Amino acid sequence: MAKTLSFGAMHVGIAFGLGYAFTGSVATAGVLTVVEPLCNMVAHHFFEGWWERREHARAQPVGEEGEVGAGLVAASSPPSQIMAC
Repeated sequence: MAKTLSFGAMHVGIAFGLGYAFTGSVATAGVLTVVEPLCNMVAHHFFEGWWERREHARAQPVGEEGEVGAGLVAASSPPSQIMAC
């Protein structure tokens, strides 16, 4: 737990320092220090859901409904011919 708290304190310090260095404003740096972790928490929530669905899809045996890549059609032409303009 001490390592986690130390890392959190370091993260806050870096966020504040960079915010102040880029803007020269203590108020703006303070807002960035609070807003950035909140945005990361929301993004992490959605990322975890996506990651879990991805792992579940990979765990399905080949040939079952919902197979990863199901419904995709392989191209019959080499990629060089498909991408040529």
